[in-house]
Amino acid sequence: MTAARPLPQLGSIYLDARGAERALRVSWHHDSGLVVLSLWRDNVCAGSFRLAVDEVPDLIDMLRAGLDLAYDAAVDHGPDTAPVYEIS
Repeated sequence: MTAARPLPQLGSIYLDARGAERALRVSWHHDSGLVVLSLWRDNVCAGSFRLAVDEVPDLIDMLRAGLDLAYDAAVDHGPDTAPVYEIS
């Protein structure tokens, strides 16, 4: 496992809902044609996934579809009811 390195010019960190010691780091590596998704715990990389730049639009489409479903379910059920999600 490797210690944290500075993010490249384009990147971001997202904290896990379970606690700040866990995070997802997303970094663009244009020179390699990759986006790297890495999982961090206590400032140590626990695992990574290299996604080819040409696959990013499919990932974005899937995330957008999930967001649309979550929003629609929240509107249909109201704020006091937990929505049920289906993955297709």
